[in-house]
Amino acid sequence: QVQLVESGGGLVQAGGSLRLSCRASGSVYTINVMAWYRQAPGNQRELVAAINNGCITNYADSVKGRFTISRNNAQKSVYLQMSSLKPGYTANYFCYADITPRDTLVRRDYWGQGTQVTVSP
Repeated sequence: QVQLVESGGGLVQAGGSLRLSCRASGSVYTINVMAWYRQAPGNQRELVAAINNGCITNYADSVKGRFTISRNNAQKSVYLQMSSLKPGYTANYFCYADITPRDTLVRRDYWGQGTQVTVSP
């Protein structure tokens, strides 16, 4: 069974940096788009950054120039390098991937469990 496992969240001071990682476990046939979303208390989940299997990226305006998304297809992983962090970026960050599992060959959306990022003033 395919799962997404995230790591790398934590507490950081404003202006600091964090790197989030997410790896797909299980038997994967293909991975299409991979992305990071975030959700702050009382807010809807929003797209932070996305990358397709051609490594074309897309960013939310609020993080352009501060965050970099990348992927390693051999490792079935996606990363989010976050720099110049602001308190307003505090949220639970979720990994997303559009995956076709090898056992079902049914393409569907997968979500990680979320990793908390807290930026202190």
